Amino acid sequence: MGLFDRIFGGKEAEIPQPDIRFGRYSDSYKEDANYDSWDLALEKFERDEYLDSYREFFRYLRDEDEDNVKWWEENGSIHFEIYQGSKKITGFANAKKLKAEAKVAKSQTLNVGFMRRLIEQNFSLKFSRFAIDEADNITVVFDSYTLDGSPYKLYYALKEVATQADKQDDLLVDEFKMLESLDTSHLTDLPELEKEVKYNFIQGEVETVLNEIESRKLNPDQYPGGISYLLLNLVYKLDYLIKPEGYMMETLERVHRLYFSKEEKTLIEKNMILGKELQKLLDRPKDLFFKEMYRVKTTFGITTPVNHDRVVGFIDGELNNMDWYFENQHTRVALAIPGYIVGYCMFNYAIPKPDRDFFHLYFQIVETEYFLKLGFHLDFYDPETQKLNKRTIRKAIDKIVDANRNRFTRLTPTVSTLNFDSLVEFTKSYLLMIRNLDLTKMD
Repeated sequence: MGLFDRIFGGKEAEIPQPDIRFGRYSDSYKEDANYDSWDLALEKFERDEYLDSYREFFRYLRDEDEDNVKWWEENGSIHFEIYQGSKKITGFANAKKLKAEAKVAKSQTLNVGFMRRLIEQNFSLKFSRFAIDEADNITVVFDSYTLDGSPYKLYYALKEVATQADKQDDLLVDEFKMLESLDTSHLTDLPELEKEVKYNFIQGEVETVLNEIESRKLNPDQYPGGISYLLLNLVYKLDYLIKPEGYMMETLERVHRLYFSKEEKTLIEKNMILGKELQKLLDRPKDLFFKEMYRVKTTFGITTPVNHDRVVGFIDGELNNMDWYFENQHTRVALAIPGYIVGYCMFNYAIPKPDRDFFHLYFQIVETEYFLKLGFHLDFYDPETQKLNKRTIRKAIDKIVDANRNRFTRLTPTVSTLNFDSLVEFTKSYLLMIRNLDLTKMD
């Protein structure tokens, strides 16, 4: 951008960024047209226009960016394909019946171990069931008479089929050697460079945190809360930035469940368990990580939709805990606390879109080096000089405001309150800025 453009307000050309996705998919950010289709689906179902209702239902599910739902008509029936992670759900609907099925894995021989696992899983399912078809494929099946197949029921039933199939396929194949993957032609393998960067980031981040704990710079018996922040920030950061599948995704989810379980364990004991679980990621062979690095299409989100108040409450409950660690030179722990807040929200919740955009920017600033290695052109923070770029950060904030102002008319972040003196001080002031946002939607 030349001097003339700067004086007279010319716009800088946007630098193309890599097409890499982060975080958990949510179906809470649909377009108005999707919601219109949902209303029509309900209306048509009430008028017993079942096939018309299902057409609108699939329009509601479809995400154009994901290209995740397809349907066509044949001999008086609607046939459909729905993509969820590594699995494809296929089915049909006619005037009398609807059926959906997802193939999970191919069994070379029947085995008591995985069959018992499937029976146990069936007890927890509300709409669908695990079964074995005539070709010895493990499948998840749902069927219903159209008379009883309202859009509400259909949404939750198909979500159960999709999420169960997607969750179990890699886990079963990894544990039971007589099973093999199938129906994965829709997956897109990640570029080798992206795999290398992600693998090195996983190894480096896990080693750094475990070494920090082993060094006992912070006494793990005296300050177990600080150790927990380090471990949980690591878990949620890896989940968001790597967007893992299969074994690694289940490991991170298991660590989350173990920490927040109601078992009578002390915080010290829980930290030890979490450390051992994360050590498994260091011990896992590189080729197995690469095998699970692929791009997927998704239809159903697994995070819980919440409003801005939930984000505010979480910030209020945790953020001030970083002050003591910062004042006593435990910088890594101090920085882990805002990271924990952001990561926990992105791991568990479908937060309002402005919050999501600001939290993504948080990761871009704090983890600039990782984004640069992935090929992004960013200039938010220089790890060598430890300097923050006020200008580019403020421009990024303005861009988020512009993208969301049509729905959130009172979105006016108080950028003047940001503290750029250090990364730790910035992260606290940045989360306070987010905490004070007015996300009242336009009527």
